[in-house]
Amino acid sequence: MALETALLLLLALGLGLAGAQKALEEVPVQRGFDVHKVEGRWLTLQLAASRAELVSPSDPLRLALHSIRTSDSGDVDFVLFWKGEGACQEESITVHPTQLQGQYQGSFEGSSMHVRFVSTDYSNLILYVRFEDDEVTSLWVLLARRMLEDPTWLGRYLEYVEKFQLQRAPVFNIDGPCAPPR
Repeated sequence: MALETALLLLLALGLGLAGAQKALEEVPVQRGFDVHKVEGRWLTLQLAASRAELVSPSDPLRLALHSIRTSDSGDVDFVLFWKGEGACQEESITVHPTQLQGQYQGSFEGSSMHVRFVSTDYSNLILYVRFEDDEVTSLWVLLARRMLEDPTWLGRYLEYVEKFQLQRAPVFNIDGPCAPPR
């Protein structure tokens, strides 16, 4: 009986991983992507996640993408700010290029992290981020250089939100670095 249970568990795990991999493969990547052109300040216009509880509107701690930096080696740094309840902290997450253009991977707080630059004209950007640990969490973000939502880009983004059955989440932007402690 224990062997049968173990085999069923192994089969279920294998099918779950195969399903998760299929979803990752369904995510497109920008053709002709030039990582150095996405460097600089970005504003988050829309955010959606595969898990609704990931970003709660009542959570006093806010996470915001501030900017993207690149290196000569092709690494990408996402500059983030955590802010709320008297706390403010800058954090940089670095991802490394894979063998496939527009795709990067790294880790964040013990989770494997995959990033795909889905679509961009370098003024607007649709970004896909996938975290894998005990479960898979997907984030889709619509970014822009200015706080104006382009209807074409919003439409493209919302197609992905619908296709992947995502939950829209609150958006936060932080103007700049944290003030020095007093």
